[in-house]
Amino acid sequence: MIAPLYGLVLAGGRSRRMGVDKAAIPYGGRPQLARTFDLLSSCVTRCFVSVRKEQCDDPLRQSYPQIVDMLGDCGPASGLLAAHGAFPEAAWLVLACDLPLMNQPTLAALINARDARYTAVAFRSLHDGLAEPLCTIWEPAALDRLHQNVAVGVVRPRDVLAGDTICLLPPPASPALENINTPAEFAMIMDKFGNSLDLQCPA
Repeated sequence: MIAPLYGLVLAGGRSRRMGVDKAAIPYGGRPQLARTFDLLSSCVTRCFVSVRKEQCDDPLRQSYPQIVDMLGDCGPASGLLAAHGAFPEAAWLVLACDLPLMNQPTLAALINARDARYTAVAFRSLHDGLAEPLCTIWEPAALDRLHQNVAVGVVRPRDVLAGDTICLLPPPASPALENINTPAEFAMIMDKFGNSLDLQCPA
């Protein structure tokens, strides 16, 4: 039986390279976190925001259901494993909060590819052909393996997403996986898509 599908917005990063909180950058007049949560929650049974403990009372994040990181500074693996610990029976459609061009058809492609044979469904990266771990469906078995990896010091989620139990889809035709981690990357997306998207530069 296929596990219920929950959603997790990864919003616990420190945004060091951007210099401002990426979750709060306005997109279409709304914080990026709000847009990402609404998009993801429309595709899943339940949806949560992954946060660090010190972010729980942040005015932006506190209005959403939260799952608090439990492993300290382990990057995205901390949020993934906290979600798995809270709801071990669930699969998780995980979406990073720095993908302002993400859209519903891209998420639907992941969902439609779910199959009992697979422990995860991900897109291939245009850059290196490997799995994109932060726009991925993680089934419980894949998260169990991530937990085993982290226990021995291997914290990169991507290291789990290999082998014949992983469904790797071609990169989406749209620029949905373009992420923004730096002001330069934001400027590039503004230059390419600013006329068609209501993106506002971070202060």
